[in-house]
Amino acid sequence: MAITVGMISLGCPKNQIDAEIMLADLKKMGFELVGDAALAEVCIINTCGFIESAKRESIEQILEMGLLKNEGRIKKIVVTGCLAERYKEEIAKEIPEADIILGIGSNSELGDAILKSFEDDKRYTSFDEKEKLCLDGDRVLTTLPFYAYIKIAEGCDNNCTYCAIPSIRGRFRSRRMEDIVSEAKSLAKSGVKELVVVAQDTTRYGIDLYNKPSLAELLEKLNEIDELKWIRVLYAYPEMVTDELIDAMARLTKVVKYLDLPIQHCSRNVLKRMNRRGDSESLINLINKMRDKIPNLILRTTLIAGFPGESEEDFCELCEFVKKARFDRLGCFSYSREEGTPAAEFDDQIDEDVKERRAEIIMTIQSRIAEELNEKMVGKTLEVVVEGFDKYGEIYFGRSVNDAPDIDGKIFFSAKGKRIGDFLNVKITEAMDYDLLGEEAN
Repeated sequence: MAITVGMISLGCPKNQIDAEIMLADLKKMGFELVGDAALAEVCIINTCGFIESAKRESIEQILEMGLLKNEGRIKKIVVTGCLAERYKEEIAKEIPEADIILGIGSNSELGDAILKSFEDDKRYTSFDEKEKLCLDGDRVLTTLPFYAYIKIAEGCDNNCTYCAIPSIRGRFRSRRMEDIVSEAKSLAKSGVKELVVVAQDTTRYGIDLYNKPSLAELLEKLNEIDELKWIRVLYAYPEMVTDELIDAMARLTKVVKYLDLPIQHCSRNVLKRMNRRGDSESLINLINKMRDKIPNLILRTTLIAGFPGESEEDFCELCEFVKKARFDRLGCFSYSREEGTPAAEFDDQIDEDVKERRAEIIMTIQSRIAEELNEKMVGKTLEVVVEGFDKYGEIYFGRSVNDAPDIDGKIFFSAKGKRIGDFLNVKITEAMDYDLLGEEAN
């Protein structure tokens, strides 16, 4: 009888893709995949280890599954992903619940490791070179069937002083364009209508392979795939947004007018300490250029408040920048001091309560902007994809091109006889904090 396995994948879409490749490998080897990991013989926890809150979530998940293991409901616990890669020695020493611990370069060993663990009942650990992480291969999609993420590169060379990703994921390495296009065609033929392009820095795509930024060229090729309807780009670093990319986004009909632009801050002083480039003026100029050339562009960003050395003047500059830039979507997080990063060793660390207060102030400013922008949507008709039905509210919900899956708001609407993945026109009748309410348009 086949061994049953279930996966809990935490963190970002890039980690989720790794999980989907591992699940496909397990399926090929004859393992039986179970949707609820708590009901499987083997629970795989694909962890995130990016910042403190993500690490806590990963550890709590391991311990929770450990309780089920103690009760005999789970036989083996596997820990993979970024936390396993970053804290291999600590997990091996301090989390006895883990039977198998694999670094990201050893993901391909997962099936054999499970079989070996059942065979000799010994802990199995492996931490191969990060560059051996598989970027190609079949996947078992864990998203809703009409959309999928596609990873175009792995690792990062930006070396931002606050970020542990280069030490976890290794150097930046692009996938070959023909491999990405081939995978995209396969996903489209399987019913995927929305393709979400991800990498740690999508705008750097191709520099290592083709000696130039090649995201625009890749989008041209993806735009030619007949079955695709929406192509969305996440994680575009502002300093690498070229005129060629802006023109491609404006011109290509399937590339949605939405861009995730993680700027982190606007103060020249703070950005320099982050090992990032730019300042308020250059960022505003870029935003204005993009909005001029790409009508109805939706911009999303993430910010860090309370970075070491962030003065009151720096923070006030950030507040004024947020008011001026008027991002459609914005998330602000208090700085997380991550061991092993240069910023963790900076002398001028800021108190936790100050960091949290500053992040709250930014989000309060943004909530007013979001409310104003949402109010302007009332009376408009948007094309919406159905994501589900809320049986308690007796109402459908979904997204327009203005919203990325999992991170942005929802559109709740009344309609009849719809299925997940259907596209329809919805007239917006009411604006909520970050969501919209509407009804199917005739």
